[in-house]
Amino acid sequence: MNIIICGAGRVGFTIAKLLSEQSHSITVIDQSSEDIQKINDSLDVKAIVGKATYPSILEKANASETDMIIAVTRNDEINMLICQIAFSIFNIPKKIARIRSQDYLNPKFTRVYSKENLPIDVIISPEIEIAKSIQRKLEAPGALDSVPFVDNKIRLLEILIKDNCKSINIKFNELTKKYPNLEANIVGINREDKFFIPKKTDFVKVDDKIYVIINSSQMAETLKAFGHEEKISKKLLIIGGGNIGFNLAKNLEETEETLGAVRVKIVEKNKNRAEYLANELNNTIIINGDGLDEEVLSEANLDEAETVLALTNDDEDNLMVSILVEKFAKDQKEIDDKRTMALINKPNYSLLQSSLKIDDLIDPRMNTVSSILKHVHKGTIENAYTISNGEYEVIEAEIIETSELINKELKNSNLPDEIRIGAVLRDKKIIIPRSNFVFKKDDRVVFLAKKDLISFVENIFRLSSV
Repeated sequence: MNIIICGAGRVGFTIAKLLSEQSHSITVIDQSSEDIQKINDSLDVKAIVGKATYPSILEKANASETDMIIAVTRNDEINMLICQIAFSIFNIPKKIARIRSQDYLNPKFTRVYSKENLPIDVIISPEIEIAKSIQRKLEAPGALDSVPFVDNKIRLLEILIKDNCKSINIKFNELTKKYPNLEANIVGINREDKFFIPKKTDFVKVDDKIYVIINSSQMAETLKAFGHEEKISKKLLIIGGGNIGFNLAKNLEETEETLGAVRVKIVEKNKNRAEYLANELNNTIIINGDGLDEEVLSEANLDEAETVLALTNDDEDNLMVSILVEKFAKDQKEIDDKRTMALINKPNYSLLQSSLKIDDLIDPRMNTVSSILKHVHKGTIENAYTISNGEYEVIEAEIIETSELINKELKNSNLPDEIRIGAVLRDKKIIIPRSNFVFKKDDRVVFLAKKDLISFVENIFRLSSV
């Protein structure tokens, strides 16, 4: 596929890297000669210095032969204009734009995004995507991440193995016998920063991060099997009332059935913003003050909060919150019981996670990249989620009548070793496939695939349309 990416920042660079490694033909446009030089030095893609809103620059990028344009510059209006020109002059079939401003995302104004008005096919809002991601984590206490597939009937759980896990050193084929009723499939393990797809004779170790595809109705049982019996937090303290904090609080108010009644407090430094939050949110307590001020944190009852979320725009402030969480704790048990999440933009800060009291680091870049990549795939690939820094994707796809998998047993399907089938939905029933499992038409399959096998995946599922 021919794809133009407008914007060579962290998100644009990462998308260009992953898509070029999947054998797509990529052109990157950015005004910054420094960012374009970095692209030229690092990636096997075409890179152009210039304004992506200029038709002559898009023409230079061969826009008339392009299948998709992805606008991820730092400016919403520029991203919108790029999509308009891409449609009006070059008739590019698919147009994706990153839009941050909440005003542009107001549901009242969605009619503006149409072919007659502003032709954007997919709008990606990082703040909304991150708020959804955090909510998923809150719904699965003990999991580092929880991603729904197949109308939330199947989930991907990322779980950290701690020393209290009773499944440590038990081979997976023995683990299946120990938990015969558990519909779960371990499709990947991250051990000492190296990712691999496990065999039946492998086992989990302390500090492993495992990726498990499960029947959503068995989330609590799966987490318990791997040493996690944490309760859903009922008292949340959010430091930072920006778009992420606001969207999270709003989502929690609107979807009370998933977490039950949750008490949410937001500490927001800016007085006008705090007033806005108080007017827009119904059941959330807003405190106007500095989230690093110990008196303000005492007023917000930091000691009582079960989960603390540091969601300011400043990485250093978010890291400092985790230090204050420890300072307010009475003992080690209270530190261990309290969950802390921090929004971190600079990748190097992830090295501090183990030395600070941070359970989850939230990376906006990979959230945005994952949201965009799932719209790149063709045909009946309905959902995708990137893991292991983009090295692998967990994909949901439907088996259509032209797929060469139909009526084949899993063991005879000739799937590469770097593809692992996780679970299948067939006639409302979740199946964890064994070697003699036979694929049928209309099966909805959730599986893990290495990034350089995506084109193979698209072929074997017989996908065609952009």
